Amino acid sequence: MSDAVDAVVAEIAHAIDADLPARTAELTDWFVEMIPEFRHDETVRKLMIASTSANLVAILDMLSHSIPLDRITVPPAAAEYARRFAQHELSLEALLRAYRLGEHRFEQWAIEALGRQPNIDTRLALGVLAELSRRTNRYIDQVIEGLIDIFETERRRWSSRTGAARAAQIRLVLDSDTLTEDAAQQLLAFPMRQWHCAAVAWLPAEGAGELQAAARLLQEVCGRGPALTMLADDRTLWSWTVSTERDDIEVERLRSGVAAIGGGLRLALGAPGYGLAGFRGSLREAVRARAVAETDEDQSQNVVRFDDVAIAALLTEQSDDVYRWITRVLGDLVADDPGTEQLRETLRVFLDTDGSYTHAAARLHLHKNTVHYRVRKAEELCGRPLAEHRLEVEVALRAATLLRKRLPWNEPG
Repeated sequence: MSDAVDAVVAEIAHAIDADLPARTAELTDWFVEMIPEFRHDETVRKLMIASTSANLVAILDMLSHSIPLDRITVPPAAAEYARRFAQHELSLEALLRAYRLGEHRFEQWAIEALGRQPNIDTRLALGVLAELSRRTNRYIDQVIEGLIDIFETERRRWSSRTGAARAAQIRLVLDSDTLTEDAAQQLLAFPMRQWHCAAVAWLPAEGAGELQAAARLLQEVCGRGPALTMLADDRTLWSWTVSTERDDIEVERLRSGVAAIGGGLRLALGAPGYGLAGFRGSLREAVRARAVAETDEDQSQNVVRFDDVAIAALLTEQSDDVYRWITRVLGDLVADDPGTEQLRETLRVFLDTDGSYTHAAARLHLHKNTVHYRVRKAEELCGRPLAEHRLEVEVALRAATLLRKRLPWNEPG
């Protein structure tokens, strides 16, 4: 039975091989239709066709001559195409999907060719199909295993070579005072006369996969054009997305996406800014928003916008001066004990509700008289009347809340 199966398998391979150029064109056209990453320029498209043809030839040779699977290697054209895929920062998932689609289409061809075989009984036909499927699947599995190693090796090599040069170009645009908008656009091949939204994505430990996923998420949610990214270090990504208009950021969508990525990923967002100044300024804001986010003890927010923490963010780089100013404004209300912290929070909410004891009581779930008592006590500890210094007190309270981990009264010892 096995000899009969091998003979029919070889006949089917010869039948497919007789029409191989048309089969190759059919398969590559299908890849382009089904997988967006396969829509290449003409040079890479020719390599894709060569890769597809080489794999088909290898499969047909294996079936025609019963070549043992342990002698199968990745065809050179397929290996080079995988390297080019990595260099263009296309996804490994798309490449592997093409191989599974190709396997499915090849088996369809085999079934059609088997149906044209004369006088073949059902038992033999089933044996032939099973053997064809087994050998083809084993070939695909073995080649994919080699391709994964080729792709990942090339991606690491390419990223290492191009990443450093790209990072140097971006830092030059960020730091050079004499660089014009046109020069920046030419250097980065990235549009400058549009709205830019910068983001900082970071992880508690090194994790390239999560950072790449973060870049894709930001492009999907915030971008209306090309995106620009760079690794600031092994656990931090800087990203810029562009749009022709100043769009609102879909923060809740970002939060859901970050949660789905996992790995402890967090994002800090600058406000959208126009042109070269916006490109630089939005990143500065994102970096400052991250600094504030990292003072959050429970780290409850996985996405932090600069505009939501602007007061604290603008003060993070001068924390010693900020502390001295907060101490001058709040006086004894800066004491590090639960009772005083309670008074600070009550006063902050009271001011946030436009000085309404009723509204503050509702928000704090307290009796109005309790709020009245605490506000009066807090005013005494401040040593200054709220009516004359309301703005300074309100800013100092908010800064003390947002920067509590950075301020000296929260430092150990």
